[in-house]
Amino acid sequence: MTRSSNTATTLDKLDDGRMDDGLVSWLVTISIGGVALIMRLWNLSYPSKLLFDETYYPKDAWTMLHQGYEGTWGDAKTINPQIAAGTSNGWTPDAEFVVHPPLGKELISIGEHLFGMTSFGWRFSSALFGTLMIVLTIRLARRLSRSTMVGAIAGILLTLDGLQFVMSRVGLLDIFQATFLVAGVAAVAADRDWFRHHLADEIRQRGQLSLAGQFGPRLWWRPWRLVAGIMLGAACAVKWNSMFVLATMGIVSVAWDVSARRLAGAGRAAWWSILKDGVPAFLYLVLVGAVTYLSSWGRWLSSYSTMMFGKGWGGPHADPGLAKVVGTPLAALWDYHVQMYNFHTGDYMMHQTHAYSAHPAGWLIMQRPIGIDAVNDIKPGQEGCDAVGDTCLRVISGMGTPVLWWMAAIALAAGIVWWIAGRDWRF
Repeated sequence: MTRSSNTATTLDKLDDGRMDDGLVSWLVTISIGGVALIMRLWNLSYPSKLLFDETYYPKDAWTMLHQGYEGTWGDAKTINPQIAAGTSNGWTPDAEFVVHPPLGKELISIGEHLFGMTSFGWRFSSALFGTLMIVLTIRLARRLSRSTMVGAIAGILLTLDGLQFVMSRVGLLDIFQATFLVAGVAAVAADRDWFRHHLADEIRQRGQLSLAGQFGPRLWWRPWRLVAGIMLGAACAVKWNSMFVLATMGIVSVAWDVSARRLAGAGRAAWWSILKDGVPAFLYLVLVGAVTYLSSWGRWLSSYSTMMFGKGWGGPHADPGLAKVVGTPLAALWDYHVQMYNFHTGDYMMHQTHAYSAHPAGWLIMQRPIGIDAVNDIKPGQEGCDAVGDTCLRVISGMGTPVLWWMAAIALAAGIVWWIAGRDWRF
């Protein structure tokens, strides 16, 4: 009798997460997402000029839209006002050297294709992805907490967060990277539940009460793990530092497999999961992620023969031996990556200074905001300035809601302690 009770408890734990409020949860999710989308699209074209690093990515996206790779623009002080005034032809077909993969700029180009080289056009995709990030956060928080209400609260807080709001309304790469990363993490969490539920189903179908010390079934098809590989690979195709999240999620995913088999009664045999589940996990996450990343360079590779490498990268410096094995375009792409890496790690970047530079240690507490735009000397009566005998200053800053971020930093520390002390997988 005791054994049956314990086994039922084990299977119940494996079945945890099968929630029955699916319709209500999606109504809540869509409602919050709809409000978030309206907030992000409202007056999106203001200011109508290029802000901060919009001087790079929307212009790259525009030339990619027309020739498949990033072209070269003239001096920003001359070109940027022309773009704001509606002139978008100040570029040449010479291939520009860029230091980030193409996917984020490809996504920006979708809005430009729909609405032209306008401030609304180059920010449109950011607004959509910012909204999608909120939707994904709601679903992830709901899954982790097993509560639609908690998911809704998470979505509302993110909808109103200052940093997320600003990044959803500028044509930069960060919102695309963040959204793909949240999607990847959400897929890994979904895979955890999927694996446990199918493990429980397999045990029942075999007429067993537990794995009884055996390793258990090999579940080769892992749809959510495949989604995770695609999403995390896409994040890497926006910015390289997403690779750290991919590696972390790979370790976490396999650790959850070990935990699930131990819970199912595999005992010491569960540790074989590091190898038996780890190898497929590597294929799903790393290999699929790599293929996703490489596919993001498809238009670059297809445009290779027409590129004008006037600045000394690509074909002229591709390793001849490598070119014989993989072909000149892929060898040129490898050389291009080497130069991108050298740019990010070389002396030029190491010695750069910026008035708004912030050490990563201070990011969680919002020690220093991101300066997006500033306009000085706004006259009284203009642009909402109601100063008397003085002028106004308008500033757009990328700064998270302080109370939310400070409390989140405390919650993160508490979560780590809770995880170590209580072994709660959600933390």
